[in-house]
Amino acid sequence: MASPNSLSKVAMDSQTDGFSGCSPRLVALAQELRLYKPPRSIYEIDVEEESIEDSAGKAVSQVGFPESATPMANEPKKFRPKRAAVLICLFEGDDGDLRVILTKRASKLSTHSSEVALPGGKAEEADANDVETATREAREEIGLDPSFVNIVTTLEQFLSLHLIIVIPVIGILSDKKAFKPALNAAEVEAVFHAPLEMFLKDDNRRSKEIQWAGDLWLMHFFDYEMNDKKYVIFGLTAAILIRAASVVFKRSPAFLEQNPKFKPKIKTRL
Repeated sequence: MASPNSLSKVAMDSQTDGFSGCSPRLVALAQELRLYKPPRSIYEIDVEEESIEDSAGKAVSQVGFPESATPMANEPKKFRPKRAAVLICLFEGDDGDLRVILTKRASKLSTHSSEVALPGGKAEEADANDVETATREAREEIGLDPSFVNIVTTLEQFLSLHLIIVIPVIGILSDKKAFKPALNAAEVEAVFHAPLEMFLKDDNRRSKEIQWAGDLWLMHFFDYEMNDKKYVIFGLTAAILIRAASVVFKRSPAFLEQNPKFKPKIKTRL
């Protein structure tokens, strides 16, 4: 995070930088994150679509991995997955902590029902880029107006269990009071938020090994409670948020993120 000495300067620039509703701390964070460059991807060009389908076009799965740690990094010609994007929308909580908006999928969905996910989904032909995919899906799912979100960077691509490339897009909510959730009941049952830093801590976390692509991988589960409602954040969503927290707070998690054989290089310095 930015040092206190730098906050006054960035606050002066906020009026012309689209962050007039943000605190100096968020403005400083946004400027830092804009300097972040994710690891180069083997899929920087459009990928050929394959007949891989996921329920309602949502980017959710039971497990998710940084692309660089998967078999596709070594044998890209064997993989032609579809593309999706999710929105990591950050804002400052009432206690000053950095929080991220999450959703609970509708219970009537045929797959991944009632699971926690980031707003997002598969790219459509009309989408100009990953940012447009993520913000469009967020508007459709929870009524988040794209004009309320200042996009600052993207993270390394992730690969879902169903071989969907997922691009995490980080944005900062310029005015949290202006956002009035309007849920698409067919897709989303609830919207809530959680502290981003919890995904670096070993509290209320557990993991298990699963087999995928012929190897054993770690899947993380985070237990979280808000307003007397309990949530479990796991799989692809947890993996993305661990990486996001590592980048934002510039430190590695207090637990083993992935088995050493597959541990990807984490770029935490901006």
